Amino acid sequence: MSAVRLLAPLSLALLAACAHTPPHNVNLQTQSECPLQLQTGQMLTLTLPSNPTTGYRWLVQDPVANLLRSLGPEVYSNPEDAGLVGSAGQSVWRFQVQGAGAGHLLLVYQQPWAPEVPPVKTFDCAISVK
Repeated sequence: MSAVRLLAPLSLALLAACAHTPPHNVNLQTQSECPLQLQTGQMLTLTLPSNPTTGYRWLVQDPVANLLRSLGPEVYSNPEDAGLVGSAGQSVWRFQVQGAGAGHLLLVYQQPWAPEVPPVKTFDCAISVK
């Protein structure tokens, strides 16, 4: 079989594979980046400043479960170079976009044992998925 006969089907297969690559990931760090337009299959990473040593934590109030599937629990990290106990860090959540529709990803920053006290911060991001 000639090389041209082999390359033509291989080229078509590669082109088809490129057409089905998942959409790029979205990294969200501030509410000013909202509203978000997402596509099914995308990965959404949300990173917010956090300092659990103060007793405050980000709590997911509305995970828009019909649109986003959580890929695990919140992951907290603080900068290793800070060298200070109790210094602020960041909380990270990862989601996969799973369905079409619209909603709000809502988180509040409060002490979990005092839900009756208004949160000190709120993160509310409108999301629509095509």
